[in-house]
Amino acid sequence: MGVITKMPANRSREKRVNVFVDDRFAFSLLAEVAVQEGLRVGQEITESEAAALAETDQLQRCHNAALRFLGYRPRSEAEVRQRLRHQGYAESCVDKVIGRLKERGLVDDEAFARFWIENRESFSPRSRRLNGLELQRKGLSGAVIARATGETDDSESAYRAALGKAGRLPRDEYAGFRRRLGEYLRRRGFDYEVINKTTEKVWKELESGTGHTR
Repeated sequence: MGVITKMPANRSREKRVNVFVDDRFAFSLLAEVAVQEGLRVGQEITESEAAALAETDQLQRCHNAALRFLGYRPRSEAEVRQRLRHQGYAESCVDKVIGRLKERGLVDDEAFARFWIENRESFSPRSRRLNGLELQRKGLSGAVIARATGETDDSESAYRAALGKAGRLPRDEYAGFRRRLGEYLRRRGFDYEVINKTTEKVWKELESGTGHTR
């Protein structure tokens, strides 16, 4: 192919360098890839070496994109795959990046499922069934979902969800209170029996002054 004659930085946000071979632009690379591969002015480079560099560059760009996506919050493997595919990365490239991330523990569906359930239980309790449906939409397997949701108790979750809502409801009469709180709990996936028991329990606590509504 020729000899690398210059490698000026370009103006892209990705911090890339333009590689000139025999004073003609040949290709661009992430600056980190150029450093990693020891690319330098005066170095001879072949067509096959340039092709290998392009593949390494694509893999690193895919990896960087995945890390940015994971930087906002934990993600399931399916979410990361979907994101990278949407950005146009080849399936073989995505597979390699996912493999690297899993080795480092950055993509772990079991850990993601636990995170999701713990987050829901802390800030927005809902039924085991609804939690399972949400995780299913995130692309998790049935076995992973079963393990993550297996220890949750709908009665406890419904009670904590009700405590967060009941204090903001009018309590002039039980029927209206029951209807409003019941609708709220129903939207969170709880069944009729759990809703009835929870509504009655919270009402009694409020009436006796022993409730802990927020």
